[in-house]
Amino acid sequence: MNSRPDAVKILGSRVHLVTLEEVLDTLEQWIREPGGTCRQVVVTGFHGLWEAHCDAELRRTLNAAALWVPDGIAPVWIARWRGRSGAQRIPGADLLRAFLERGRERRYRSFFFGDTPETLAALQAVIGTRYAGNVIAGVLSPPFREVGPEEDAAQVAMINAAQPDVLWVGLGTPKQDRWIYRHLPVLRVPVAIGVGAAFGFVAGTVPRAPAWMGRMGLEWLYRLLREPRKCWRRSLVQGPRFLAHVLLELTGLRKYD
Repeated sequence: MNSRPDAVKILGSRVHLVTLEEVLDTLEQWIREPGGTCRQVVVTGFHGLWEAHCDAELRRTLNAAALWVPDGIAPVWIARWRGRSGAQRIPGADLLRAFLERGRERRYRSFFFGDTPETLAALQAVIGTRYAGNVIAGVLSPPFREVGPEEDAAQVAMINAAQPDVLWVGLGTPKQDRWIYRHLPVLRVPVAIGVGAAFGFVAGTVPRAPAWMGRMGLEWLYRLLREPRKCWRRSLVQGPRFLAHVLLELTGLRKYD
């Protein structure tokens, strides 16, 4: 992939127009040529865009990432509306699976940070059977409470000591993205990627919408029907507000920086 991939601005946020193969090639290049600094990859769609619109500090954090991968159909549709081709919906679970497929022969080392001990155990079992050849450098399920400086430093030390090629972070948007950004100066990992609920999807502990619903942009409806108490606000309140602001931007009635 070009060192500066094409991007589209949506409500002040920069989303890269990339394909899954291009993202994988870029990750492999970063693994081969670490460069001494950890690169951050953001994987989010409408939810991350809306959170960034509402929070200028978060917007700066996400825009500073080396790569913003469009998880969700909204950024892809908006890019196409503007006549920009090349964007592809790349859910975090799809990215993780595709990387593990490549890792079967290349024996890439992955560290999984986030989710529950049960999900991490199931994920390790799936990787050991379906994606044999990959190396699980380590797993860590952090507490849901805030951690102090010493505990935080111990977590980072554990990750660095494992020497992973990729740090996968499953804390949910925007918590995972803030965590990665805050720790970039001390992480000794080529790349850190926030993938939300991908651990559960790949492990099989969380059911995922059928592929046809994802292609039609209806994954939000599937999640709303399965987890209404958790998803109603995002789907029924934030979603319409996001669309309203996008229409204002697309029609030129309002500009977003």
